[in-house]
Amino acid sequence: MVLALTTALAFSPRLAVADGVTDTEIKLGMCNALTGSSAALGTGVKAGASAFFSQLNAAGGVNGRKINLLSYDDAYDPPKTVAQTSKLIEEDQVFALFGYVGTPTASAIMPQFFKSGIPFIAPVTGAELLRNPVRKNVFNVRASYFDETEGLVEHLTTDLGVKTIGVFIQEDAYGSAGEAGVQKALHKRGLAEAGRGTYTRGTVEVTAGLAALKAASPEAVILVGSYKACAAFVKQAKAGGFKPVFCNVSFVGTSALIQEMGAEGEGVYISQVMPSPWDARVAIVKDYQTAMKAASQNDFDYTSLEGYVSAAVLTQGLKRPARTSIVIVSSAQWKG
Repeated sequence: MVLALTTALAFSPRLAVADGVTDTEIKLGMCNALTGSSAALGTGVKAGASAFFSQLNAAGGVNGRKINLLSYDDAYDPPKTVAQTSKLIEEDQVFALFGYVGTPTASAIMPQFFKSGIPFIAPVTGAELLRNPVRKNVFNVRASYFDETEGLVEHLTTDLGVKTIGVFIQEDAYGSAGEAGVQKALHKRGLAEAGRGTYTRGTVEVTAGLAALKAASPEAVILVGSYKACAAFVKQAKAGGFKPVFCNVSFVGTSALIQEMGAEGEGVYISQVMPSPWDARVAIVKDYQTAMKAASQNDFDYTSLEGYVSAAVLTQGLKRPARTSIVIVSSAQWKG
């Protein structure tokens, strides 16, 4: 991953100036949910990345260049993502887009970053649309939803002996991506989806989706949605006597989901793509905790850790000289 990054993002003291790069700074653009129903995701990613970049800049940056992270709020609303991404690319002229959150938002701006050729780094989504086919200006850090749902289905069927699995999904590209992963994992085991419920993004209107799943009565339900909607689903399901094994993919936002569910969260599974943010035995987690404390951020969680790790991966790519060139390529040059 880092080796692929160096081809496009190689830096040295002798680099030529490109879009978003001067002798003193490297300008990055971030647009994600800082308000709305998924605000915990965007604010978490931004907090972790900012903690890393603050430490990096205090130590001199990347070969003397400080990271300047421009951040906008899209409230997890694709039209806002499109408008603000245009501003980042055309007006702010950032070097790369970094730390975007969500599948529907990423899907909406794909024409923009493909046309411009600008690097799209560490999106917080596991969707296949950013993985298959491989795109030369897309650099994923997190695991795919196919990987996560395979892990969940494997645990349910092998460890818990579950035979019937349904899905509760956000009715958009994110939900569809997660459901596709579940269906693939089920098909591998000769199983089919045993019930399906949906809800509309940005709402917590889960009643109809819950009724559909309750009627199907699967032994387990894999949820692919936002933390507020998933929490509402679990609480209403348990209150109505529907108590299958509940599982969520990591994008849900672990800390936010736990807080929303309260006592009703007991027994709910959440797959993870990052190490435990509380396990300082892991070197990068120890560094993350130190950086967060230095930024007066004392609440650790998986989301801010992902922002920190993504910033670390990006920085390694920037620091490592390419084997074939020491010249920064602009977006237009790279596109060609």
